[in-house]
Amino acid sequence: MNKKDIANIRKQFKLDNDLINISEIFNVYIMKESSEIYHAQSMPFEMLEDEQKELFMNNFKKVLTGQLDEKLFELKFQKDVENSSQFILHQGLLSQETDEWTNQMLQLVEKMLKDTQYEMDIVLTFIRGEVRIPLKNQSAESDGSDRDTVYSHPFILCSMNKTQDPKKELLFDYIEKEFKYNIVVDPIINLKAPISGFLFPTITDGASDVNHVLYSTGKANELDYHFIEDVLNAEEIMTAQEDKVVFEEIVKKVTGDQINTSTLSNVYEEINRVIEENEEEEAPKLDYKDVGHVLKSSGVKDVEEEKLEEAFKTVVDDEKYEFKASNIVPKYNKKSIKIKTKIADITVSPQDLKYVRQVQVNGKVCLMLEVEENTVIEGFEMIPEVLFQKAEDQSED
Repeated sequence: MNKKDIANIRKQFKLDNDLINISEIFNVYIMKESSEIYHAQSMPFEMLEDEQKELFMNNFKKVLTGQLDEKLFELKFQKDVENSSQFILHQGLLSQETDEWTNQMLQLVEKMLKDTQYEMDIVLTFIRGEVRIPLKNQSAESDGSDRDTVYSHPFILCSMNKTQDPKKELLFDYIEKEFKYNIVVDPIINLKAPISGFLFPTITDGASDVNHVLYSTGKANELDYHFIEDVLNAEEIMTAQEDKVVFEEIVKKVTGDQINTSTLSNVYEEINRVIEENEEEEAPKLDYKDVGHVLKSSGVKDVEEEKLEEAFKTVVDDEKYEFKASNIVPKYNKKSIKIKTKIADITVSPQDLKYVRQVQVNGKVCLMLEVEENTVIEGFEMIPEVLFQKAEDQSED
C-alpha cells in the first residue's frame, strides 16, 4: 500500500457515507492486573447512537493516520505458522454468523494476552465491514459519476485503546443550587489516541491482498515486536528511522566517518531525484549497486562494488538488502536536518544543505552559512564582516 491507497480508505470513515458499511463492532475489555477478558460485547454498528458512531469513526481514522514506515507498516505474513493469524483473520472475514466472527477475534485476543502485561486496562475494538473505493483511473472527462465503477473490499479493522481515570472535578448543580464533587469512578476509554491496531487485508490499486496486513503503532518508530511477530505472525521489519541509520553506517564504511556538506547534499539530491522519477510507481528501492551509483554520482571517490557488498554484509548481514529511497533521505523540502553545536542549533532542508560549510578561520573551526540577504537579529540588520581581515592587518605591520 502507498499513502494514496491508505488515504482513499481513511477518508471513507465518516457517517452517512454509502461507500462504507460497517456491519458489526466487537469490544473487548482487558484488565491490567490479570491480563484477562473482563467483558466482551458484539453488536450491529448501526445500533450505536450517532454520537458513539462519530467517536469510533474518528478512532478508526486515527488507526489509519501516519507516515508509512514510521507509524503505518505493511507487513507480510510468515509462512507455515501454526494457528496462523492470517488464517484466523481470513476465516473471520468469511464468517456468516456473529458467533463465528467473534470467536475468531477472541483467538487473536488470546495471542495478545499471552506473556503480556499491560500497564493499564485496555479496550480492543474489532469491526468488520465493506468499503467501496471508486476506480482511480477513471477518465476525468467521463460523463459518468465517480461511483459508476467501484472496487468492493470486505475488511477487518482492530483498534487498541487505553483507559484512564476520570478527572476529579467540582460541579455546580443548577437545580439544588449547590457545589458538588464529581464522584464518577468509571474509567474513560481514550479513543483519541489508539496505541495500536491493524487493517486486514491490505488494499493496493483496487486489489485486496490477504498476504499482507497494515499495522499501526501509537508512536512513530516505536514497534511492538510481540504484536507484530507473535500476534499477527508477520515478518520482521525495520522502521524508516532504522533504515536511515543503517544507510548512514554503510556509507561510513565506504567513505569513512567524515564527509563534507557538499558531498552529503549531492547524495540527498541524487536520492530525491530517484524518488521524484518514480513518484507515480511503487516506492523505489536501492540495493548495494544503486547505493554505489548514488555515491559515485555525488562525487565520492574509490567506490568499489566489492567494498559496498561487504559493507552491506557487515551492517545488515544481507548483501541483497534494499532500502526504500524515501526512508534514507530527510524530508527534502522541509527543514528536516538538525545541526547541533555548543553555540546554537540550526535546521536546514536537504536541498539547502549545500549552502552550509564548515571552515577554519584563524585556526578556529567555524560554521558558515551562505545567505542571499543581510541577516536581521532582534530587529537589527547585521553588518557584513570580511573574513581574514585580521590576518591581512597583521601582514601590513
